[in-house]
Amino acid sequence: MFVDSHCHLSLPELQGRLPEIRREMAAAQVDRALCICTTLEEFPAVHALALDHDNFWCTVGVHPDNEGVQEPAIEDLLMRARLPRVVGIGETGLDYYRLNGRSVADMAWQRERFRVHIRAARATGLPLVVHTRSASADTLAVLAEEGQGEVLGVFHCFTETMAVARAALDLGFHISFSGILSFRNAQDLREVAKFVPLDHCLIETDSPYLAPMPHRGKVNQPAWVAHVATHLAACKGLHVEDVARATSANFERLFGLPVLAESTLESSRIT
Repeated sequence: MFVDSHCHLSLPELQGRLPEIRREMAAAQVDRALCICTTLEEFPAVHALALDHDNFWCTVGVHPDNEGVQEPAIEDLLMRARLPRVVGIGETGLDYYRLNGRSVADMAWQRERFRVHIRAARATGLPLVVHTRSASADTLAVLAEEGQGEVLGVFHCFTETMAVARAALDLGFHISFSGILSFRNAQDLREVAKFVPLDHCLIETDSPYLAPMPHRGKVNQPAWVAHVATHLAACKGLHVEDVARATSANFERLFGLPVLAESTLESSRIT
């Protein structure tokens, strides 16, 4: 019924609880999840999750905030993107929230890293999973320049303005909403969620972070993406089943996955 389009199950908060997490997913009718890579060093663990479970897939990429890690060359990404069950490039993008005394000009290395990921997405035809924080103008500019209209993807865990949402949609990108949609101070984001066409919406947990109400402050998990769907449905005046159906179809279309057959669905809930 539901798909968690962005989670970090390889992190220590969740990796040791995987059997429990999968049971909770099944109980909440969360049928599939996309496991997100944030460093090349982490990729083997992320990829193993996708190989070991038939309702998990994964991405390859280096998060813009990660420093002191292996810097990806295009071939590093292309080589891993050819492996089974790798369906996206990222998480990548720009993040100027923590400059730590540096200027935006000093973040040229981050913009170059982003360009490498976009070029890999163009070369593979895989969608791009975009992270942007306090950097939306540069994020959009680099995407428009490097993507050349050939790269699609998703702005994950969207917290930007209506204007940024419009620009992302104009580039052909999807918008993914997280548990932030349920936060009391997120009325502006709920207006964005109301605006974004349903056929360009995804839902996610970004777990272990950003647990939605009524679990705020706890370690997030994929099962709770159902709460995100409920809040998105409320924004749009729809039944939650309609949001589940649409966001699952959007996930399948964007990441090139087949529609989940009922027999596969039942298997994924118990393995």
